[in-house]
Amino acid sequence: MPDGRFAPSPTGSLHLGSLRTALLAWLFARSSGSRFVVRVEDLDSGRVRERFVGEQLADLAALGLDWDGEPLRQSARLDAHAEAIAALEARGILYPCFCTRREIAEAASAPHGPLPEGAYPGTCRELSAAGRAERERQGRPPALRLRADAEAIEFTDRLHGRVTRVVDDLVVRRNDGAPAYNLAVIVDDAWQGIGEVVRGDDLLDSTPRQIRLARELGLPVPAFAHVALVLGPDGMRLAKRDGAITLHELAESPAEVLAWLARTLGLAERGEAVTPGTLLERFDPDRLPRTPTNIKRV
Repeated sequence: MPDGRFAPSPTGSLHLGSLRTALLAWLFARSSGSRFVVRVEDLDSGRVRERFVGEQLADLAALGLDWDGEPLRQSARLDAHAEAIAALEARGILYPCFCTRREIAEAASAPHGPLPEGAYPGTCRELSAAGRAERERQGRPPALRLRADAEAIEFTDRLHGRVTRVVDDLVVRRNDGAPAYNLAVIVDDAWQGIGEVVRGDDLLDSTPRQIRLARELGLPVPAFAHVALVLGPDGMRLAKRDGAITLHELAESPAEVLAWLARTLGLAERGEAVTPGTLLERFDPDRLPRTPTNIKRV
């Protein structure tokens, strides 16, 4: 029985796409009789706003979604993240990267053998001691990257089937000293005993990086289900530009929002009132939509 989770970042209100992902994560876990936990991913201190923590939890509760135990604050796990980074560093498989975002974007736009478009091409991997010293004199704080050696990682996703991606040299510690997302998420999923990760399919390409890190750290690799997104009227991922897209901005009641979410998943008819319990009885992962939902067409 794979335990599940929903792990929002408190940098804003949950929009309809996030709420639908939360509902699906809850349905996946509860339909298998598993625990469902909430993790507050609050490591991006520059963007996190405390008021959104309570608001997001209240939104989940308003939809009728429950969770087990107290929500975990990811910022309370910094020592565990640091230990994982130190373990990788002790094995000599990390290196400092002094590249700016602009330099990375410019370098990544060129072809680099098996690496996918936009991947980090390894600019700092073989930097000499003199080269590192020069960048340090320039006041550039380095990030730490894992030597991934362009390994092809293959896994089976519940909805996408067999997936193979080549892994670039990923960041494990950002240049501000904070643990990188891919490192923190795999460490915390293992610690919380998460057996299946249900999230939006915009994160599908991050999964091979996390699998590689889990293997390097000797951590269990969870199963994955990357669910289809909700898109705005312009066909792009939902954003504030799309207007009333959060529970607080919509005129509808939480029950009406739940019904809309269920309808987009093929779990309810138009005008039908539903509860999470009703949806649980109808839930079948094999019948979930594989294509995005455009908000203006529902």
